[in-house]
Parts: sequence; C-alpha cells; structure tokens
Amino acid sequence: MGNTTRIPRAISRFDTYLENATRYLQAGSPETNASRLSIQEEEVTTLNGYYAEWSPLYLLYSDKKNSRTTAVTEQLHLIIEKTVDYDHQQHLLDRIASSPNVTVTDLDTFNIKGSLLAKTKRTKPSKAITELVLPDISQLGGGELAIKCRNSEGGRAAILKEANCVEYRYRVDEQAPTSVNNEGLNTGISTKASFTLSLGAENSAKYAYLYFRWYNTKYPNLAGPWSSLHSVLIL
Repeated sequence: MGNTTRIPRAISRFDTYLENATRYLQAGSPETNASRLSIQEEEVTTLNGYYAEWSPLYLLYSDKKNSRTTAVTEQLHLIIEKTVDYDHQQHLLDRIASSPNVTVTDLDTFNIKGSLLAKTKRTKPSKAITELVLPDISQLGGGELAIKCRNSEGGRAAILKEANCVEYRYRVDEQAPTSVNNEGLNTGISTKASFTLSLGAENSAKYAYLYFRWYNTKYPNLAGPWSSLHSVLIL
C-alpha cells in the first residue's frame, strides 16, 4: 500500500479505500479473499485495527462545523502514514499484484495498476473462444489442490493464445452442482495455467466441484465454453 498511485493520501478518498480494502479481504466463502491472495490473518487484523482507529476520528472530521479540529486531522494523517509504512514493511500490495490468483476485481479494489495481469497484451481476438480447458487436478494435502490447465491432450500447461487467464467456478459441498450457473459457486481467475487453489484444511475428506473456461479480461464476451464438472476429494 506504499505506492502513491495506489493508496490515496486525501482523507476522504483514503476513508473509502481503507473501508473497501478491509471488508474485501474478509469477504469470500469458503476461502476469504485474504487467504486466496496469501495475506496473513495477523496482517488482516492489523489493517482492521487501523480502520477501528480511523472510523470514529473520521466521523469527527466529517462534521466540519462542530468537531473537525487540527488535532483530529493530524491523527487521521498519522493513520494514513501508519498504513503506508505497514505496506512498506509487509509489501502487501506488491504481493497481491504478483499473486497467481489475482483477479481484475482485486486490482480494482486495491487500486493496483501496472501488474502483469493489467499489462497483459495479446492480439485482439475476433471471435469467441471455442477450446475447452482440460484440467489436471491433484491433491497437495492440507486442503490445497494443484491445478494445471491445458487446451489439448498431452500438451503442456499454458494459457490459450486468445485468452489471458483461466476462469474457474467451484464449491465444496456434499452435493454436486447441476450447472455452472448454480447459486453458491465461488469464482476465481488465474493468469497462470498452473496454480494452487486453497480450500482449507477443515474441508479434508469433502469433495470439491469445479468448472473451468478460457477467459480474456479485456473481451469477456468472447469467453470460451465451460468445461464439464470436475470433482476431487480434498485431502
């Protein structure tokens, strides 16, 4: 969060940024966005602490006539500085930007520009993708799955030329979904053809159900067809 093009320094803009960031990290089921992006629990707790400090002060600051004082304004600027310094130490936004699981929504939420996903440049496709994703899924233990995506039998794992990522939908449940459009499916994007999906050790001995398709974040209307349903036992 230490990049000036990422974290707003203006108080009103920082208020929106910090609120959105803390809520977003805690959102997601069964895996939170923080876990998916490899942000540790103690790091989320620290950011939540900053927001807890910030909120009552910002209420005072918002009442310009009665309670906005120099002291309140200075305390808010100190919290902004603490947040920026914490990112300098932990490299939170850099880690999010380089995560193999990062999505366009992640980049927008944290105001990250210039990431590999954002910079990806490929020839503009002229027609919808027709190739299917052929995934190889293996268990790593601890609730983690290793996934390799190919577009041909026996081919190497690689993102399809017309795409810039693979999109997947999944859920952990006792009953398999009947369609990729069922409610309750989680959605993720990987810019790498080989990636790890963390489903949580608490889900060991349960089944994960997954669908995949080739996807281009710049041309979502040209996305490929969804694969058939894949199921795998979580170890």
